[in-house]
Amino acid sequence: MGAMKPDQPYNKKMPIRLRSMEVSFYRGTTTLSPVVYVATLDASFSVGKKNSLQVKLPYQAVRGNFGDTGGLGDISLCLTRNVFSRENFDINVSIGSKIPSNDANLKEPGGASFPMYYQTSLGTYDAIAGVSLITRKWLFATGIQHPFNENKNQFTWGSWFPIYEGSDEYVRKYDLCYELKRGTDIMLRAERNFRFARFNFSLGVLPIFRITNDEITDINTGESIKPEGAKGMALSAIGTAGYNFNVKMGIKLLAGHKIVQRETNPDGLTRELVTTLSYFYRF
Repeated sequence: MGAMKPDQPYNKKMPIRLRSMEVSFYRGTTTLSPVVYVATLDASFSVGKKNSLQVKLPYQAVRGNFGDTGGLGDISLCLTRNVFSRENFDINVSIGSKIPSNDANLKEPGGASFPMYYQTSLGTYDAIAGVSLITRKWLFATGIQHPFNENKNQFTWGSWFPIYEGSDEYVRKYDLCYELKRGTDIMLRAERNFRFARFNFSLGVLPIFRITNDEITDINTGESIKPEGAKGMALSAIGTAGYNFNVKMGIKLLAGHKIVQRETNPDGLTRELVTTLSYFYRF
C-alpha cells in the first residue's frame, strides 16, 4: 500500500489526482490445496496538496481440502506524503496499519480450528512504514511491517485427524500456528516500468525478509516456542500490464510468481502464483 505499491503512476506533465477508487479481484494459489480469492475496495483521498489517505477493505474467501471459509479481511489504513519532488523523480513516505477483522480462529462445523491458510484475518494489529523513489522508468521501495500481538488461532494436527478424510501425512504439512505471533518483515521492491500513451508495463522483484522469528504456543507445555525455518527471505517476481481508457480510468493485470520461500510458514502467507485484475477511477 501507499508508497510501496507496484506500478505507480508517474506523469510530470499532468498533476496526479490523489483521489481515486480501485476495485480489484485477486486469486492466489498456495503450496498446499487452499486457493485464496479476495475482492478489495481501495480508496484514496487527498489531504492537502502532498498527502493522501488510503483505505483498503477486502473480502476474502478460501477453498481447499479442509473446506471453505469466507469473510471480511484485515482493514488497511495508510497515510502517504510526498517529501521531495524534482523534475526527474519523487520521494514518498508512508505510515499505516492493518486492523484485524477477527481473531484468526475460524472453525469448521465440528469445532476444529482451521490453519492460517484458511483464515480471513491475520488476527493482529500491525504497524507499517515505507519509503519509495519513483522515476519514469524505475521504482525502488522499502518498508517494514511489525505485528504487536499474537492471534487466537487454535489449529492442531490432532483435532483434524478424525475429521479429514485424507491422510494424516497431509494434515501435518500445515505448519503449527497455535496462538501465533508473527515476526517482523522488511520488504524491498525494485521495478522497471515501460510507460506509453495508453499502455504501461512493469517487471520487478519483491524480496520480503522475516528478520525475527515467529512464535507459537506449545500445546503440551504451554510455553512459547520459535519454529525452526520461519525466518529468512521469501522472493517473488512481479509483472503488471495496464491500459488507460483516458486520464481518469483504466484497468491493470498483476501476476506474481514465487521464486524462493521460507522453509516454515505458520502464517499461511506463502503463495505459488497470484493474479490480480483491477479497475481504477481517478477524480
